[in-house]
Amino acid sequence: MIFITAKFPVKPEDADRWPEIVADFTAATRAEPGCLWFDWSRSLDDPTEYVLVEAFRDDEAGGAHVRSEHFATARRTLPPHLAATPRIVNVTVPQSEWSELGEMAVE
Repeated sequence: MIFITAKFPVKPEDADRWPEIVADFTAATRAEPGCLWFDWSRSLDDPTEYVLVEAFRDDEAGGAHVRSEHFATARRTLPPHLAATPRIVNVTVPQSEWSELGEMAVE
C-alpha cells in the first residue's frame, strides 16, 4: 500500500473551520475504491496544524486519486486557507492494513 502522512499548516482564521473546508474532498477521497483510509487529526501542540493520514491500495489507486476531479478542485481551493506548503511523508509498505502495536497489547 501507499502510506502517506502530511502536515497542513492552516491559517489561524481558518483553523477551526478546517474540517468543514475539507469535508467534500475528504468524502470524495474516502469513496474512491482504492482508498484504504483518509483521516484528519488536529495537532495537540499547534492548533493551526492538521495531520492527514491516508493510504491507498497500490500505485494505481494513488494515481487515480491524484488524477481525480476532487483532487484538482482541492489543489485550487485549499491553498488559500494554508499558511505554508504542507509537508509530506510518502512511502510504499508491504501490507494492506494497520498492524497491532504489540508493545501496548491490551489483554
